[in-house]
Amino acid sequence: MTNSFIIPFSKINKRDISEVGGKNAALGEMFNALSFRGIRVPDGFAVSTGAYRLFLSHNRLEGQLGILFSGLDRDKYSNLADVGSSCRLLLEQAPFPPMLEAELSEAYGAFMREYPGSSLAVRSSATAEDLRDASFAGQHDSFLHVSNLKDFLACIRRCYVSVFNDRAIIYRENHGFDHLDLSLSCGVQKMVRADLGGSGVAFTLDPESGFRDVVYINSIWGLGENLVQGRVDPDEILVFKPGLKRGFDSVIKRKIGQKELTMIYAGNDAKKNEKEVADEGKIPGLTENYRTETEKRNKMVLSMEQIQELSVNCMAIEEHFDSPMDIEWALDGKDNQIYILQARPETVHSVKEHKVAKEFTLHAKSKEICSGKSVGHNVVSGRACLVRSPLDAGKVRTGDILVADTTNPDWNPMLKKAVGIITNKGGRTSHASIVARELGIPAIVGTGNAMELIKDGQMITLSCAEAETGKVFDGVIDWEAREYQLDSIPETKTSPMLILSQPDRAMELSFYPNAGVGLMRMEFIINNCIAAHPMALVHFSTLPEGADKIIVDYKTRGWTDKRAYFVDTLARSVAQVAAAFYPKDVIVRMSDFKTNEYASLPGGKFFEPVEENPMIGFRGASRYYNAWYREGFRMECEAMKYVREKMGMSNVKLMIPFCRTPEEGRKVLSIMAEEGLKRGENGLEIYVMIEIPANVLEAESLARIFDGFSIGSNDLTQLTLGIDRDSNLVSHLFDERHPGVKWMVSTAIKKAKQAGVKIGLCGQAPSDYPEYTEFLVDEGIDSISFNPDSLLNGIRNIHHAEEKMVEIHD
Repeated sequence: MTNSFIIPFSKINKRDISEVGGKNAALGEMFNALSFRGIRVPDGFAVSTGAYRLFLSHNRLEGQLGILFSGLDRDKYSNLADVGSSCRLLLEQAPFPPMLEAELSEAYGAFMREYPGSSLAVRSSATAEDLRDASFAGQHDSFLHVSNLKDFLACIRRCYVSVFNDRAIIYRENHGFDHLDLSLSCGVQKMVRADLGGSGVAFTLDPESGFRDVVYINSIWGLGENLVQGRVDPDEILVFKPGLKRGFDSVIKRKIGQKELTMIYAGNDAKKNEKEVADEGKIPGLTENYRTETEKRNKMVLSMEQIQELSVNCMAIEEHFDSPMDIEWALDGKDNQIYILQARPETVHSVKEHKVAKEFTLHAKSKEICSGKSVGHNVVSGRACLVRSPLDAGKVRTGDILVADTTNPDWNPMLKKAVGIITNKGGRTSHASIVARELGIPAIVGTGNAMELIKDGQMITLSCAEAETGKVFDGVIDWEAREYQLDSIPETKTSPMLILSQPDRAMELSFYPNAGVGLMRMEFIINNCIAAHPMALVHFSTLPEGADKIIVDYKTRGWTDKRAYFVDTLARSVAQVAAAFYPKDVIVRMSDFKTNEYASLPGGKFFEPVEENPMIGFRGASRYYNAWYREGFRMECEAMKYVREKMGMSNVKLMIPFCRTPEEGRKVLSIMAEEGLKRGENGLEIYVMIEIPANVLEAESLARIFDGFSIGSNDLTQLTLGIDRDSNLVSHLFDERHPGVKWMVSTAIKKAKQAGVKIGLCGQAPSDYPEYTEFLVDEGIDSISFNPDSLLNGIRNIHHAEEKMVEIHD
């Protein structure tokens, strides 16, 4: 290292934290070690920690600061504001040492001569920052679009002053750092014109579950401040790392966010008319915030090629630092290139071992007040405290659920008192989300209207127990939490598999002991992710004008081809599950809506007949070759072919539901083969559901045309006993343990074994009734699939049944 206070990035590496801080050390390391891999880090230099130490000693500030901190109330922080303000005033009034000011001025001039017409970013970089056990993210200040020497010097000073922000003081206190041991460096970089392009963050793991085989990306238009502060709903992208390495389309989630605001530099040539201006979040004289125009709101910030490039870069950074990483990036609107602005170790999941699982049951549900994106997996009840700014800190009591429009680092001291957070705005990488994860409390972000619907002081229950959607309920609800030690769950010979309907839970559930997914319900993806009737997308142009057409058009915004929207959304939703469990089997059941269920989808009433008993009507296989739905089934096939061949998810197997006869099965398989899904090609296996008594009777014939069976115990029970399971009048007679039903199950298993095909069962009975599990294990079932909340109990039932069999045979 040079004796100069100015150190160019070209002379910095990751071992230089003591001289340039964590952020600058990482930037220098990437600038020098990863540029050959195509990773762009804007050029710049660091103002060393020695400059900061000189600034303090030259002005004899250490002793004065020490005296101020000796008087800090460390129990209640009652005088934090006074102590922090006094510390900041000392630094604000202290002059630069002449030698330091001369070096700063010369460095600024030299850099601007090298990059004429540029502006600079000045960022704080502390010695205790961006470490694996303490991120310090957002604690110190950074400044953008600096374009003259006077402002440059002022920003260096303001970085030094920010060491004594109230939020930074609290953070150091909580993490055991001495206030005067910490040193600060300033990173100075050529500005990337994100104001003309876009910006975002990326994690090299899923920030919710900690699943490590994905890159998670958020993106917005303009400067990244709107994303960090949670003012906008960003685009959300997941990329499957193993598939990307093998050259497949590995974008397993691609969700367009609202991106309501675009922040630009003041005077930017992209400035819009004054009617679109938004006052929130702008820095007077430096930035302006505008309502994003509709066309850009309905468009992804990153192209598929840019998503791949960014993901490859993130994986290279993770590999180089040997740690999951939290990365900030920007898309320059002038050269359309992606630049890496920061990279720090991820500090929540990277140090966590997935040995404990929690399951929550709400024993009652009151009125749902609002909902949004869930952060964390927990349920809490408490007093709602509506907060509009840090000035409301005195309102917040320990145990409150804090409700706000959005949050920022200045709110951290009061957030520590909360047991939950709810915000109107923001996504899963907003400040509120990051703090919630660090504190280990649940949050619901992006509700849109929580501040308007929740009353100050109202008792509420915040539930993040269900996948990606968090819900807020009125009052204190009775709920139960069950905790399981995953490493204590016994292994079994009979394969325990999952029944899944929500792709967004897949990565979390992949940590549970399992042999894959025995039933992935496609119709739930169509209902929740696609949210439109397939035939309404095929025939959108002829759809009658009205509410349904408006809804379908909104759901498919950004897509000129409605059919392509269906195929792409279905493919990526299934791929999300397949990636989470790869290379374990994921058996996807082709759609099994009943006509009344399909009719309830937007546009569905124009394509569905009215039936007296939809449960035994136009469903399953009979739909696939019928002219009423054949085009819908072809889209399903196109999506599954894309998942297997273009996305590389060869672990996906397909299953046909409610197939009444072998001849019907042949018709369906023929259509699938026409669509490129030929049984046996590229290892494709196609199963059939055994859920009609005739299926059991004709099992030998079905085994000749299908690769395996899955017993659907619900339908098999209702059709064996002649019970409509939707009828409350006879539902008490529904019992999978009935001798007639058990005979059907036993016979199906025997015939499968004789034919040499695999057979499993999907249903609730094995987890509810240990004796039913004993029956299945005794009959030689290959696998049993459970709903997520029943899986662990079901595995125990299997284990006990297998132990009992051993005892009997011994």
